Amino acid sequence: EDVDLEVLARATPGFVGADLENMVNEGAILAARRNRRNIAMTDLTEAIERVAIGPERRSRVISEEQKRVIAYHEAGHALVQQKLPHTTPVLKVTIIGRGMAGGYMWPLDKDSMLRSRSEMEEEISVALAGRAAEEIVFGNITTGASNDLEQVTRIARRMVTVLGMSDRMGPLTYGHKEEMVFLGREINEQRNYSEDVAEAIDREVQRIVAEAYERTMSIITTYRDLLNTIAERLMEVETLDQTDFKALVA
Repeated sequence: EDVDLEVLARATPGFVGADLENMVNEGAILAARRNRRNIAMTDLTEAIERVAIGPERRSRVISEEQKRVIAYHEAGHALVQQKLPHTTPVLKVTIIGRGMAGGYMWPLDKDSMLRSRSEMEEEISVALAGRAAEEIVFGNITTGASNDLEQVTRIARRMVTVLGMSDRMGPLTYGHKEEMVFLGREINEQRNYSEDVAEAIDREVQRIVAEAYERTMSIITTYRDLLNTIAERLMEVETLDQTDFKALVA
C-alpha cells in the first residue's frame, strides 16, 4: 500500500521489461524473507539496487578510518545534491558496499527527457563532491573517486563535442561516428578536426570541470557543519533513506 509508482518510475531510468521483472521478483523474495504477504516500498527500492548495482557486501571488513572516509565522501555527494538549485531529491545515501561500490548516493531521476546546460554542470559538481569532501576534511584524496572522475570527464566532453554547450567552441559537433559494418552495431568515432581544435576542446573540458569543482568546494566549505552532521549520522546508522535525509538537513 505504501508503494509510490512515481518514485519507482524515476528511480528506474533505462530499465527495460526484463529489469522491471527482476525488480518485482527480487522485491517479492525480500518481502517473503521479512515474513510479509505484501511487497512494500522498501522491498522494491532495495530490489532496484540489487538489479542496478549488485548485492550488498555486508561481510566486507573495513577499518574505522576507511569507514569515516567513505562516510564523508558520500555525505559530500548528498550535501551538494541537496544544495544545488536544479538537482533532484536524494532518495538514499549509504556507506554499505554494494557491487563494486564502497557506498553511494542515489538521487531521483529527473522527470524530463531534456537536460539544460546548468543541470549538466550541476551533475558534474555533484560527481566531484565526494573528492572535494575528502580534500577539505582530510587534506588528502583517495581512489574512491575514480568512477566519479570518469563520469565527470565523459559529461564535460559530451557537452563540448556533442551538445554544443561551450560558448568558446560554439554550437557544433566535433567528431563523426561511423557504424562499423563488420563489428555488428559497434560505433567507431573518427576525429575530423585538427590538433589545434583538439587542444581547444581539452581546454574547454578542463574549464568546465574546474569551474564545477570550485562551485563544489564552495558549497562544502560553506556547509561544513552540515557535512559533519550527515557523515557522523552515516557512521552511526550506515544508511539514510529519503525521509531520514530530509529530516537531517531540514
